[in-house]
Amino acid sequence: MEILFLVMATKPVKKESRLAPFWSSSWSDIDRSIENLRKDMEKAFSLFPSISMPKMPETSCDVIDEGNQFRVKMDVPGIQKKDIKLNVTDNSLEVSAEHKEESEEKKKNYLRKERSHVSYYRTLPMSENVVSGKVKAKLTDGVLDITLPKSKPTKVQAKKSVSVQ
Repeated sequence: MEILFLVMATKPVKKESRLAPFWSSSWSDIDRSIENLRKDMEKAFSLFPSISMPKMPETSCDVIDEGNQFRVKMDVPGIQKKDIKLNVTDNSLEVSAEHKEESEEKKKNYLRKERSHVSYYRTLPMSENVVSGKVKAKLTDGVLDITLPKSKPTKVQAKKSVSVQ
């Protein structure tokens, strides 16, 4: 049995190293081509259905260290007392609120039917432990005022003025 080997002679390939690209177009043509590609892709992606999660409104919130207690003031417009839930642990405060309203006229061909739904949720970590059993909260004119007594009151630091140069 004979084995035949065939050896092909190949011409060595010369590698060229260029710093400049091999195309003959100017950089402005290339920039324009890339910009056109970007616009085409944006147009193509805009045709996909968008998926968006409903956003909860951001609540404005102030946390004040008064030495013997923390005080939290939170804006919750459109919320009533019965809609607020507070959960307190040794070192955090969780505030959630939800209010739904619906008004409807009982006419056959009504032109307007309105609904509103407002909800808030915030978790605030406390830098020191609080006495959860002594927390108090009060709602006045859309502002929730919460006092959280500290388990170990801290001395309020004296402020010293520093001049800016």
